[in-house]
Amino acid sequence: MLLLAIDTSGKQGSIALARAGEPAANGGDFEVIEIAPLVGGTFSAQLIPQIAELLSGNGFTKNGIGAFAVVSGPGSFTGLRIGLAAVKALAEVLGKPIAAVSLLEACLVASAAQGKVMSALDAGRGDVYVGEYEIPTDTEWVPRERMLGRSEFLAQAKGWTVVTPDPVLAEFARAAGVTVSILTSISAADVARLGWSKIQRGETVTPEQLEANYIRRTDAEMIERIGS
Repeated sequence: MLLLAIDTSGKQGSIALARAGEPAANGGDFEVIEIAPLVGGTFSAQLIPQIAELLSGNGFTKNGIGAFAVVSGPGSFTGLRIGLAAVKALAEVLGKPIAAVSLLEACLVASAAQGKVMSALDAGRGDVYVGEYEIPTDTEWVPRERMLGRSEFLAQAKGWTVVTPDPVLAEFARAAGVTVSILTSISAADVARLGWSKIQRGETVTPEQLEANYIRRTDAEMIERIGS
């Protein structure tokens, strides 16, 4: 099956084309065919032409796509909307399933870390997006994704392994004595791999169900923060 993955969550983005085997046929083989970068600031102008070029350059058309994987959050409001809109339109026309991927979970999977793992991404304005996971998964453990202030993040990160692609955030955590594993980068290839595992488990959505996950603070948290 041909899988198209898209990440437009940050200043720089990417798209990836992958070939995934049917699990019953060959154990779920997975191969990234090609990754194409997207330059920040012009996602809306680049995305569809880049998808067309990626497909044609590898001898495919859009009709060959069997499923989609797309970052649904957290990240830039505008960037996420562009990626999600493109996938919604293509999946609607082609009638194919979508795997909505958390960028925080993609960091977790790319790190291959074990134990209590906290994925972290810079959310701007002194905030940090965090995802809290336990690997191997405890049946009673419920993963949690949220936004924390930097001091809150450091307090919560004690005793966890923090994984992040952000060198500044990594150094900030290390300076406070937190165990950190820095990722070289996160790309649409990582999104494709995680998306494929979700597709195998049947964790897909329709275009109508696909929504952005901005991980914003609640109104109560915003009021408390302003008042502090």
